[in-house]
Amino acid sequence: MSFNLLSDDPSDVPPEGERWSSWDHATHGPTPRPDWVNPDLGAVDEDLGILRSGKEADVHLVRRWTPGRPDEPVTMAAKRFRSSEHRLFHRDAGYLEGRRVRRSRETRAMARRTDFGRELIGAQWAMAEFATLSRLWEQGLAVPYPVQLRGTEILLEFITGPDGEAAPRLAQTRPPREMLPELFEQIRAFMLTLATLGWAHGDLSPYNVLLAGASSADLVVIDWPQVVDVIGNPHGPEFLERDARTMGEWFTRRGFEVDHGELFGDLMAAATSRW
Repeated sequence: MSFNLLSDDPSDVPPEGERWSSWDHATHGPTPRPDWVNPDLGAVDEDLGILRSGKEADVHLVRRWTPGRPDEPVTMAAKRFRSSEHRLFHRDAGYLEGRRVRRSRETRAMARRTDFGRELIGAQWAMAEFATLSRLWEQGLAVPYPVQLRGTEILLEFITGPDGEAAPRLAQTRPPREMLPELFEQIRAFMLTLATLGWAHGDLSPYNVLLAGASSADLVVIDWPQVVDVIGNPHGPEFLERDARTMGEWFTRRGFEVDHGELFGDLMAAATSRW
């Protein structure tokens, strides 16, 4: 099928494998938005393929561009939570404690893991991640900007390294030892601010931290669907302690010794300071 990018014919459709921008039917990220966000309703979203696959979601690269302005494309990460028959939410019961839904029918369906209940859980994961990213972005924390949420798909800022390619996970890198104190201070400050808000990442590890920026010295924390209310969730302190231990042990193995027990104590003090 041929496609005239400049045609005004409303019957025209994007080329195969592409779609019109879903901006008009989505929940949008916080304002003021970064300049690179394209809210044009006439834009096209082109799927560039999968970036990575996880237990709960696949992440694709999507390029959004407006016909007639091909020199202004924006590449984003599209996190797509899997359908109920393919979804595997690990340890989801523990993470979901403290979250609430309005209807008892929905609560029962989620507890029984019916098809309907699993769809509700998927929606909760997506909404929780989008809402968390929006709040953290507004707080100035180093997270990807959440562009939009539609159903169980989140469009996010694509985090890059100095070469313009996908930023590597911290676990995949070998930073020089002299850089470790600076990197640890970044993650410590991030975790303290997060704890002050009453939250724990819930699955924080070097696999969920990207080493980004022109000098590969900026940490960006990703993967937020399992965010935990440290006080509202009865297992909250356990998740917080695990986050502290996992990150502390990674830095210690790399040659910068961290007392993760002391880190956990500081985080708990921050989490309970508002009570």
